Amino acid sequence: MIFERPKNKVKRPFPFTFYLFTFNRILPRNQLPFIPVQYLKLLRPHHWVKNLFLFIPLFFAGELFYLSVIGKLIVAFFSFSLVASSVYIINDYKDIEADRKHPVKCKRPLASGAVPRPAALVFLVLCLALGLGLAWYVKPKFLFVVSIYFVLNLFYSLGLKNISILDIIILSIGFVLRIKAGGIASDTAVSSWLIVMVFLLALFMAVAKRRDDVLIRHASGQEMRKAAKGYNMDFMNVMLALLSAVIIVCYLMYTLDPATMKRFETYRLYYTTLFVIAGLLRYLQITYVDNNTGSPTKILYKDRFIQLTIALWILSFYVIIYLPANKSFFD
Repeated sequence: MIFERPKNKVKRPFPFTFYLFTFNRILPRNQLPFIPVQYLKLLRPHHWVKNLFLFIPLFFAGELFYLSVIGKLIVAFFSFSLVASSVYIINDYKDIEADRKHPVKCKRPLASGAVPRPAALVFLVLCLALGLGLAWYVKPKFLFVVSIYFVLNLFYSLGLKNISILDIIILSIGFVLRIKAGGIASDTAVSSWLIVMVFLLALFMAVAKRRDDVLIRHASGQEMRKAAKGYNMDFMNVMLALLSAVIIVCYLMYTLDPATMKRFETYRLYYTTLFVIAGLLRYLQITYVDNNTGSPTKILYKDRFIQLTIALWILSFYVIIYLPANKSFFD
């Protein structure tokens, strides 16, 4: 239902008034011009790229260009992103003192003092309420999955992240929940192969990220995470080698599976393995040679090789799945 504003009433700048009412009592006036930038950083919008995983089930189903479904998925994307941002705020709030010792995380809004704690809590409630409201609008079952994601990550922030191995497993489950949520929002079935591959890939990146924490510990002598006490370089290197091999084998088995070939009416999907191997090798190169895997998101934004690999993988899959209608074109 759409409500129209009566013409005889004067428009009131509610959003701006509410904005000042909420934050003017928390921040000094000379800091107000910086509020939008600092609160935007608090949301970590650059991490929202992770929520593009919601679109993966629809892409693999060959229905990416169904506009009615895409519209609902876009709403689902912003819903999941806002809930994820509320988790980031909780995590930053809990880790203020620890982040101040970190060479990179010390620049975060809460750790640096750019955003006061009371204001962050207000922003947290707003993000969570809006995110859950949009989730209900998409579908009650979608709200259920998003709620599981929030509760799981809430316990992660409150202490589970300090338990070695369990911390990286929870991070990986978060990506699986994104896949499940995307399938629910788009009414698309999610295959077990897709769930397994996404979990393994997320676990691989989480291990690489923890390896970076171990490197910082060796360089600075300070413990960045409590969970890092259960890791060392040898253990992390073995896990990376193991996971990369399992991912490649799993992906090959998926593309050569008779059910997959029957579903997509082609056996050519294994061609795309080339880009999966290239992407993994590049990530391992960044990990072992450059020693720079502290943020997988930053690598995705900055590394041209990985960007090109992902683009070519998507393009190759698009050509095979969507074009042409006659699959004998590739024979």
